[in-house]
Amino acid sequence: MTFNLPIGLRLWETEFRRGKSPLHRGYTFSPLEASSDAYRITVMAEADQISRLFHDIGRLFGPESFLILEFYPHEMEATGEEPTGPTTFYSPYLPTADLLKALESYMPRLIHDGFVGFGLANNRAGLEFFYSEEKVLTCFSGNHLRVIDLLNQHGLPHRPDLPTPGDFGHDHLSLLCHPSDDLPPFLAEMGQDDLDYVLFCQEVVEALDMYPVEETLSFFLSKKEQDAIEECLSRHSEFSEFAEEDFGSLLLDWNDFVNECEAAFEGDLWEYQQGLKLRDMIQYVIEGTPPSLSAKLKEILAEPDAQFQRNLIDRRKRLDAPGDIPVREERFWYQGVVRNQGAYLRRDLIRCGWFKP
Repeated sequence: MTFNLPIGLRLWETEFRRGKSPLHRGYTFSPLEASSDAYRITVMAEADQISRLFHDIGRLFGPESFLILEFYPHEMEATGEEPTGPTTFYSPYLPTADLLKALESYMPRLIHDGFVGFGLANNRAGLEFFYSEEKVLTCFSGNHLRVIDLLNQHGLPHRPDLPTPGDFGHDHLSLLCHPSDDLPPFLAEMGQDDLDYVLFCQEVVEALDMYPVEETLSFFLSKKEQDAIEECLSRHSEFSEFAEEDFGSLLLDWNDFVNECEAAFEGDLWEYQQGLKLRDMIQYVIEGTPPSLSAKLKEILAEPDAQFQRNLIDRRKRLDAPGDIPVREERFWYQGVVRNQGAYLRRDLIRCGWFKP
């Protein structure tokens, strides 16, 4: 095989025909689904190119970004059952240069282990770059020409029909699966603990204060869309303080609030109302942005909104809604209250007369 894959991914021998490699350097791109101005760029680069690409693309993120790390926190076991997916961890926003420096000693292991994926993102800038455990580099960007220019500088040509390892039978291998003699020199000199992805990924998580995230919502907001949202929020005196925030994080906060209410809301009434005010702000943006963006946000929110409505009881009554939020649609989140009330919320509801004798 002439394509230099990371050692953690092995294509099956049956995939080779007449000595030809099924994989080639290059990239392809296409408009991102449900986005009018963003692109998905898929890249196949060889193992020895990834570190340089990672650092060069890192310069596109600006002064700050956050690290994405995917791995299996518990070592994989051959139980005969389908493995569950990896856990995704995010770091806080940190100086991009500091992130790259912190990853320097881990980079070869992150690249070569077959059970690890990693990348950088800056949601406010509408840019994400991720090297998956399938050893495919994917970039989401509203400025695809800038990314493509960088790929060309690295000798990666455009290939409209670009095969990836997912198109072929293959196996994933951890670094511990290989005898030390088969490892590249920069890995062969490391001890067993240093090569254990569970251990070295956990070191990264702890060093960068990373936290696990459940990606039940999957979406991408381009910089142009974020700019339109910022302009909208700036027009409201109370919401303007959130104008420069990553709006995607606010959508995820609403989703987390919905999930918390589903399990049992343990906060008091004031905290519950803060969650409802978050949905007020989101609705204000939905009604104050262009139709294409408004439709996209409604689609993103469809499932958490439906989940929240299913959890509401006593819907003939309603909590007091702030009167200074200029939205047209009826705010269903104030009609009724969630079914699974913790002690503090139920206490406050009794005190305010929600429950009548």
